[in-house]
Amino acid sequence: MTPDGSDRAGWAGRLAAAAVCLLVGAGLGDAGASAAAPVPASHVAVDPPAGAPPGVCPDGASYGPPLPAANVSAARVRGGYSFLEGPVWIADPGYLLMSDLAPATGSQGVQPSTIRRMDPAGTVDTWVADSGSNGLALTPDGQQLVAATHDNRTVSTYRVADRSRAVLAADYQGRAFNSPNDVTVRADGVVYFTDPNFQRGRRPDAMGGRTGVFRSAGGQVSLVDDTVRQPNGIALSPDGRTLYVGAFAENRVYAYPVRPDGSTGTRTVFAAVNGPDGVTVDCAGNVYWVSHNEGRVHVFSPVGAALGTVSTGARATNAAFGGADRRTLYVTAGQQGDFGVYAVRLAVPGYPY
Repeated sequence: MTPDGSDRAGWAGRLAAAAVCLLVGAGLGDAGASAAAPVPASHVAVDPPAGAPPGVCPDGASYGPPLPAANVSAARVRGGYSFLEGPVWIADPGYLLMSDLAPATGSQGVQPSTIRRMDPAGTVDTWVADSGSNGLALTPDGQQLVAATHDNRTVSTYRVADRSRAVLAADYQGRAFNSPNDVTVRADGVVYFTDPNFQRGRRPDAMGGRTGVFRSAGGQVSLVDDTVRQPNGIALSPDGRTLYVGAFAENRVYAYPVRPDGSTGTRTVFAAVNGPDGVTVDCAGNVYWVSHNEGRVHVFSPVGAALGTVSTGARATNAAFGGADRRTLYVTAGQQGDFGVYAVRLAVPGYPY
């Protein structure tokens, strides 16, 4: 989400296991200026858990170029919505969910939000009213949405089966977040999310003027980096070894090495993007970063080489792969009051968020 919008029991077990490691370094920032505390050898896995959701990327598969040409265009599927964000594909039975943010209301200037559902035929209905959500992701078992919820300045979950809501990350060391924006989940359940101030409205600043990146596991929230200016999109590489974060106010995308316990090392600059918003990743490790300012998606190789672009012809916010084979790239884009969903078929399957 960008400043434009501000005006207008299996998974739980994995989280608990991950928390054993995360508690060792809980509360330590991993911005690169300081390293996390050493982790006892008994708590370190041989290899870090994969970043891709289970079953999304086939083992041992090889892929060619993801784009049919250096510059391709996505077609508009549906439109007429307020401000769409956070698309996520639900494989069974097969539909796209997305947040639709309305203009800010009330004395605190908070944006109402609705989760909408679009089926393969393009029919859209309301999935959760008053969701308070922006970016969306899925738990590893696919049974819950993980939602960046700016309405109460938390990260929440929504059960897919009954749409019941619960709080996953309430605050950081007793301080309210600004307005959680986007989220990604490692295959073992570790959650990473960004916290710019785009949807904080007129509510008090509890973060001392800083915007940051956090991780959560087993009810424990740890700081990744509080020196990123307006962090926005966030994603993990398929092997779980790299965390990507877009700094909207810096026109940069950062890459953090991820340790087996979920902590992160010194960041490096992965790419330059004009207004980096949401992001998704394909099974070859290519990174699809949405440029809100340009109305297009920049596609990068795992080492940051530019591979081409996907254009929507309007301001864009986020992207996700869907369809039965997850080779359809869905992009949310448009103008305030007339946002829509765009789609294009690509050569490599990718993440559902």
